[in-house]
Amino acid sequence: MSTDYKSPGFKKLLDSLQQQSWELELIISGFAIFGLFTAYEPLRVGAENAQNDQQIYQFVLLVVAFIACSILLFNLLLHVILRGLWIGALGLRYVSGDIEFDKLKYSERFKNYLKKKIVSFDRYIAHLENYCSVLFAISFLLIFHVLALTFIILSIALVSNFIIDNDNLPDWASNGIGIPVVLFLVFGMLFTFIDFITQGLLKRNKWVSKLYFPFYWVFSFLTLSFLYRPLVYNFLDNRFGKRIIFLLTPIYILILIISGIEYRNSNYLEKDRNSSTLFANKENYMDMMVEDADYPGEAVIPSKVITTKFVQVFMPYSENVEDRIFSYDKSLKLEEDRRGLTSTNFRFSTDWSDKITTRRQKDSIRKHYLEVFNETHFFKVDSIELDSDFIISTDAKNRLGFETFLSLKGIVDGKHQLRVMRKRRDKDSDSIVEIIQESIPFWYYKEQ
Repeated sequence: MSTDYKSPGFKKLLDSLQQQSWELELIISGFAIFGLFTAYEPLRVGAENAQNDQQIYQFVLLVVAFIACSILLFNLLLHVILRGLWIGALGLRYVSGDIEFDKLKYSERFKNYLKKKIVSFDRYIAHLENYCSVLFAISFLLIFHVLALTFIILSIALVSNFIIDNDNLPDWASNGIGIPVVLFLVFGMLFTFIDFITQGLLKRNKWVSKLYFPFYWVFSFLTLSFLYRPLVYNFLDNRFGKRIIFLLTPIYILILIISGIEYRNSNYLEKDRNSSTLFANKENYMDMMVEDADYPGEAVIPSKVITTKFVQVFMPYSENVEDRIFSYDKSLKLEEDRRGLTSTNFRFSTDWSDKITTRRQKDSIRKHYLEVFNETHFFKVDSIELDSDFIISTDAKNRLGFETFLSLKGIVDGKHQLRVMRKRRDKDSDSIVEIIQESIPFWYYKEQ
């Protein structure tokens, strides 16, 4: 098959494929919708869990995937509906032909109005065909726009973290290089956005275009626009394509607004309040977290009703926990923080730092790490103080955390309040301050 785009044979092939493209559109849309519906909920749950675990890189990746999934689902479902309407219109045309307004026996006023608005049934079918084709193409173009925005934001974040906030670089280098680059990215993002929404306004004036071109050239790589640029300009030089873009933009904004609307049925009561003496949130009870999207709070106990002589407490790990430990005991903080992205397939070194090389040293530091955690956390059942003896553990869903068991000896039957207490150092005076990290209500009834 010749791929010379100037040859008559290749143009004839494209014309033939163009006529049959609706079949490919429906096949791709069907498979894509099935896959997107399958991935939609796992992506949403994964993004929520990554946010709760404070895994910023994974969270950004999953949020971008979730947004792309939502856009494709909406566009492809709309495309399938319109294609179905188009196929139905073709079938009706085969049976009934064009619209014969005279047979309807309407008054001249309505007949002339309908002839002006509808014109012909074939025109209606042609419009449906155009809407379907443009909508299918723009669905995947929007995904590239989402990726473009993501790459720009990531570029700004990377420059800020690795150049401006890099302690290994002198101030003149980090500020002298990092700040101009960030300003270039910020203004470039603004200019690119203005040029996008005005459909090329900055490219029209001779002098403005000269100033804008360096930003355009750099951002063509940052946004990967070199991959889809022909598609964009094919839309922009077509009046119908512009109309679809302007029509879809407010629809997306409206969907975003509607998705954030909820009905409030009480002036004082809310579902998602943290546990306290007045409220019990399911995030603090293991037997109530049955869905994949349910994420534990700062501390979790087995149930609202405890019938054993002890209560299990699980505290999930997050980066905040480690930051608090470093703040309390600065000796545990490494010179180079190992947290962040890492490869599980290629690991060139397993050392924590140049000073830690043996397994015994690592185990010793882990033991001290756990000792500091135990030192900084204790419990109170009402006014009775209980000591904890945490170990590092995982829960039923394989979440990393700290686990302990508290004796309820001497606790009477009835409603009680379990308070998770934490010690922290005051930033100004370096004195130890005790705060309530979590407060969980429970009922205790001894087994008979």
